[in-house]
Amino acid sequence: MYPVSVAFLQAVQGNTRKYYWTGKITTAAGAEYPFTQEDIVKGSGYITAQCCGNSEIELGAVYAAEMGISLFLDIDRYTLEDAEVELSYHLRLADGTYEAVPMGIFEVSEANRTVHVLELKAYDRMLRFDRAFNGFETIGTAYGMMALCSTACGVELAQSQTEIEALPNGSELLSIYPENDIESYRDVLYFTAQVLGGFFCINREGKLEFRQYGETPVMEILQKHRFSSSFSDFVTRYTAVSSTNLRTQTSEYYALEEDGGLTMNLGVNPLLQFGLEETRAELCGNILTALSAVNYVPFDSDTIGNPALDLGDVLTFSGGQADAQQITCVTSFTVKIGGKQSLKCVGKNPRLSQAKSKNDKNISGLLNQIEAGKIGIHTFTNASEYSIGETDVRIISIEFASKEENHAQFFGQVVVDVEAQTVEKSTQASGTIVIPFPSGNVGDSGWAADTENGSEDGAAGEETTDISVDVSLPVTWTEDGKAVCYVTFELNNVEILLHHPVETWHSGKHILSLYYPIENIVPNITNTFNVYLRIEGGSGSVGIGDCIASISGQAMAAAAAWDGRIDIEESAALFSINSGLQARGFTVAVDVGTMELVQKSYADTMTGRTGIGAFCRPVTLT
Repeated sequence: MYPVSVAFLQAVQGNTRKYYWTGKITTAAGAEYPFTQEDIVKGSGYITAQCCGNSEIELGAVYAAEMGISLFLDIDRYTLEDAEVELSYHLRLADGTYEAVPMGIFEVSEANRTVHVLELKAYDRMLRFDRAFNGFETIGTAYGMMALCSTACGVELAQSQTEIEALPNGSELLSIYPENDIESYRDVLYFTAQVLGGFFCINREGKLEFRQYGETPVMEILQKHRFSSSFSDFVTRYTAVSSTNLRTQTSEYYALEEDGGLTMNLGVNPLLQFGLEETRAELCGNILTALSAVNYVPFDSDTIGNPALDLGDVLTFSGGQADAQQITCVTSFTVKIGGKQSLKCVGKNPRLSQAKSKNDKNISGLLNQIEAGKIGIHTFTNASEYSIGETDVRIISIEFASKEENHAQFFGQVVVDVEAQTVEKSTQASGTIVIPFPSGNVGDSGWAADTENGSEDGAAGEETTDISVDVSLPVTWTEDGKAVCYVTFELNNVEILLHHPVETWHSGKHILSLYYPIENIVPNITNTFNVYLRIEGGSGSVGIGDCIASISGQAMAAAAAWDGRIDIEESAALFSINSGLQARGFTVAVDVGTMELVQKSYADTMTGRTGIGAFCRPVTLT
């Protein structure tokens, strides 16, 4: 529920109320057209929103809210392309003041004009996420996925990274690989919301907000507040989830100890396709825990209305045929400007749902087959921001596999925001200056002779002689220095020594273009290509989505199969031991292989030059 005062909640449930609506239209050019209740054609305005379909509870919903209104305004409809409409509800409180509740920000999609009336239809900013997704391989947390979509589509996030990471699966690392069902950024949000166990919507401030189904009622709706109502005789509840695993070609089933309710089918979620069986079980278990909060009675009711209600709000009904002991949830609503508010909660009957097998089912044919000679491509983009300093930072990591021994090509482009260190420069400025001296009778002392009245001052019109003097002065100034960016390629954890690209930059944003041919790929195993950056003489940063890369070649697998390798990397900043041992950084890398053709190894690596005070000279440790 939108946060309102206690006085507002009391006034909105009174037997009578006094209120009015206002709004504002803002064109793409910045022109503003405010309007009041008198400008709205009676019975024409409405706002409708939903977080589920028409029959059952959903996870991952990304529905757009719709607004329609007719206005007595003389505005050129051709200027309303991409215009925004803001609506507000004003309710009179007991003390005579009015409290305003924003009803949302909507972007105009249709503008029609009659002789006297302007008819508008608009949707919230969820439609911005219909932009085509680049399909790149992406790795990051749920917040990273949200930030990637937010940056690409220009919609601000309503929640912070800390708030998202506190949710179920919020801190888990998720992966999107090529050859998936993702077509738009809206699809990315759909699958991310599934993993978090909730749904996305655009809030009243126009920001992308994640919400979960809850169990705590926000208000009670009495019989006198309802014009009509219909309640189901069952309670919708979920006790299991099923998820399709493409790697094993099975449908995995996860249930509570008492499995007597409905099963939520998550389908083929690309974010749940890779990792250990225990990891998938933990992710799905967390989703089931969030979903188990659904214990709602489906209903449909026309009420006197409370514009502060939002999608996902839990309600209780009392009086008439309602059961005051049960809770329900707002899964859709329609607000009529100057009229009723319709509320609805959907849900299926657990007793009438079709029986589902508790065993895994074969879903052969869902995997994309590798065709000989077919050009395949593996792509990558970053969902997290990188800070580049004097130590190597991995900015690109692509896993790929090939059916046969062949060649592949790596391409990459990185936008690096560089801040070079300032440098101080000095030089000697040499030149000749001219000094004017008075000319005339000069005595032994070198001064002009006295005038008749005894004055030592020269005449006003006295002539001068120019004397040239050679001078040399030191000059010092500071200017923007040059930062040197070093690139390191790595194939299957082995550094490529023959090719180390280097770029020299001043401060500002720069494009780093990368290319490397990969020869003699070993077939039928997973290969990993990594790219590292480090900068000397300054620092740099790579923003979210500023790093794109791909590996392409013939007979490439649609998705690289996991080969049992686990890579663990931990880095520490500058440290010293008793003021003797000083190191720039320390990295521990652990590689463990559990399948054939993969070596088991353990390695400790200290990177950079390490100074040991006792020897008074730098040494390199490996």
